[in-house]
Amino acid sequence: MSHTPLIGRRQVLAGAAGILGLALASPARAAHVPPFGRYGSPRHRLNDRTLYVDSQGRGDYTTVQAAVDATPDSPAEGWTLVIAAGTYRETVLVPQAKTGLCFLGATGDARDVVIVYDNAAGTPKPDGGTYGTSGSATATIQADGFTAAHVTFANDWLRADHPEITDTQAVAAKVMGDRSYFERCRFLGHQDTLYADTRNVATFARQYYRECYIEGDVDFVFGRATAVFERCELTTLARDVTFRPYGFVFAPSTAAANPHGFLAVHCVINGPAADASFGLARPWRPSSDPTAVPSLVVRETWMGPSIDAATPYVDMSSGYHWRDARFGEFHNKGPGAAIPVPENRPQLTPQQAAEHTPRKYLGDWHPRPALLPRPH
Repeated sequence: MSHTPLIGRRQVLAGAAGILGLALASPARAAHVPPFGRYGSPRHRLNDRTLYVDSQGRGDYTTVQAAVDATPDSPAEGWTLVIAAGTYRETVLVPQAKTGLCFLGATGDARDVVIVYDNAAGTPKPDGGTYGTSGSATATIQADGFTAAHVTFANDWLRADHPEITDTQAVAAKVMGDRSYFERCRFLGHQDTLYADTRNVATFARQYYRECYIEGDVDFVFGRATAVFERCELTTLARDVTFRPYGFVFAPSTAAANPHGFLAVHCVINGPAADASFGLARPWRPSSDPTAVPSLVVRETWMGPSIDAATPYVDMSSGYHWRDARFGEFHNKGPGAAIPVPENRPQLTPQQAAEHTPRKYLGDWHPRPALLPRPH
């Protein structure tokens, strides 16, 4: 994001699995379970629009990007990549022409299938310059109609390992397409973990995240998409800093013409961060759209003690107060949802809340799970 970053140090955990918060499949388990579970294999495909990815060489491709590249542009029907358990250390681009593509984790557990890389905004590029926030993304999804189920998208770049870099945004996934659906996926990172965006300011993109896990510290869910987070877990990570707030969960940058920004419903917002150390949101007005009117509604959500109940919203830039954004709450619970200072917690009436539901935000799009058998 184009703002002055909060510089801190990511909590360093022991071992690669610990850093990612993952429990990868054990060799013993892998020896007894087919790499693609119930989803067929290259010799017994579910259909002729299914490709298989396995880092151990048992599929059609060993990298996710190679499989993406192998699918046709603008297909009449979407293609599916069944991805075997493993850690895929690569950046992945799903271009705009790859419409209707699905990433399906073969085991049914997102912890087993990990797409991860470690670029930050300030990381030097081989040909000069730096990557910038968008360029830091491990996965960039430009296409409409994208679906992912049971996959982890991670950026494991660490502030502590790179004290010379001050632009510490490190995106796990940048999602730009309309009708983007993520089910039981994980998004792991620290600053700017999930970039829920659109391809341009004039384009509205609807995104639906169901039963997903998202972690981070600074503005770790941000962007201008119309994005619904339903029954998701958003985890506020601890930071080794002396200031507060440590960071913010949301930083929407909704275009003024878009009636719907971010909606969190029936979620859990919690984590190991200290009590009252996190803000719930701050409004982002990017330089590319200084007329943005950020929109966020959090309803029927449990907020843990890491959220500062007295001051949950903070200005991001001078000249634009958070009260000028479209922020609202409805029937939230938990210590972080307490209302000690009513003027700092704008509450919706039941009539207003009726306009902020997944159906209102998603309109004529009815997200459906991938039409493939689920593993037992």
